[in-house]
Amino acid sequence: MPNIDNIKKYKNIHMIGIGGVSMSGIAAILLNWGFHVTGSDRADSETLDKLRQLGIKVTVGHNLEDVETSDVVVYSAAVKQDDPEMQKAKELNIPTIERADFLGDLTRCYEDSICISGTHGKTTTTSMVSLCFLEGLKDPSIQVGAYLKQIDGNYKVGNSEHFVIEACEYVESFLKFSPKAEIILNIDNDHLDYFKNFENIKNAFVKYVKLLPDDGLLILNADDENCLNLKNFTSAKIVTYGIHNENADFIAKNITFDNDGFAMFDVYYKNEFFTNIHLSVPGMHNVLNALACLSLSTEYGISKNDIQIALSKFTGAHRRFEYKGKINNIASVYDDYAHHPTEIRATANSLANKKYNQSWVVFQPHTYSRTKNLLDDFADALLLFDNVIVLDIYAARENNVFGISSKDLVDKINLLGKNAKYIPDFDECVHFVKEHINENDVVITLGAGTVTKIGPMLVD
Repeated sequence: MPNIDNIKKYKNIHMIGIGGVSMSGIAAILLNWGFHVTGSDRADSETLDKLRQLGIKVTVGHNLEDVETSDVVVYSAAVKQDDPEMQKAKELNIPTIERADFLGDLTRCYEDSICISGTHGKTTTTSMVSLCFLEGLKDPSIQVGAYLKQIDGNYKVGNSEHFVIEACEYVESFLKFSPKAEIILNIDNDHLDYFKNFENIKNAFVKYVKLLPDDGLLILNADDENCLNLKNFTSAKIVTYGIHNENADFIAKNITFDNDGFAMFDVYYKNEFFTNIHLSVPGMHNVLNALACLSLSTEYGISKNDIQIALSKFTGAHRRFEYKGKINNIASVYDDYAHHPTEIRATANSLANKKYNQSWVVFQPHTYSRTKNLLDDFADALLLFDNVIVLDIYAARENNVFGISSKDLVDKINLLGKNAKYIPDFDECVHFVKEHINENDVVITLGAGTVTKIGPMLVD
């Protein structure tokens, strides 16, 4: 049982935004440790139903009585300071703790917090690592940023000292954690609304690596120069992986793809044949994600056989190149969370290994700041698809003070020689695609906002 001394003082814990991906997992862990947990959220969801089944009292809307009887209020970053429950907690001098800070406290309850970070691929790699630890009978606790069918949710409460967790760099929240092991997948230009420039992003990862103890473990992508540079900032054990860097400890060679675009490859460790792996998710980027997972799992003594089985069982996390069905039995529809040019290219490359006629992308840009800062990169990345439709920008946390719209992106793509379409209305978009697709075409919906609604509309 993890050591909960540092949070024992809170017997009753109220959570605002309890339905969030991370918050719901925290709630389940706390309940398992014997805390009394209540929560509220703006809207009902499957997640709230699951929490109710566990016996957690959840309110849709506000519940000031639950705040009044709590010893601490944990809130997600989306909750504003003028929220009625936050106001009530302040009025009664009940301490309030932001989710990332509280999750940091949880990582200190475990002897072995394993944090997976990087600009892209966190959810997939966290899922892969989770399956390897389950296959190796390590009984981990897990927090992952999407629904994972093997654990029937986005979290699992284990009874060992291993805590496998997705650690996000946005607003430097990963600096609140106390990792024993870290995987760093890549460092890219993102979240510029917060970081302002690439130097600040790199510095955040330097600070993150410095959190590791001297007897910790750092797994680095040797194909990414910025990742590799991090080895200069820690005394922890370093293991590297890659496809192109001949000096990496673990290297993938003889990579081939089947008709679904799933990779098969040999793994070499320090230039000696180590094992071979067959994935059930598409794309070259997943070869790298699998290598990161294998490097860490091997260090934890998980057998090659267990790693092979776990990786072949992994068919993708929710919204990561997720198959949604067919349109009129002629075209396949996929949905993907990609909302950064690097991720869009990775998705396009995954598609390149599949057999199909023409590709269609329905893209919803995510945040005005990202669209403005990376406009040229988005246009370049979207050129990799045969047919491009762009929806309105999903604002998320922003107001449009940037003077940018989806029309600007469409104009940019058209200047580069493609005939992209701006179709803001979802029904109109679905109608247009259904009218124009042909036999064996592939349609992929891309973005981190409401674009997920399009796939089911097409398939219906």
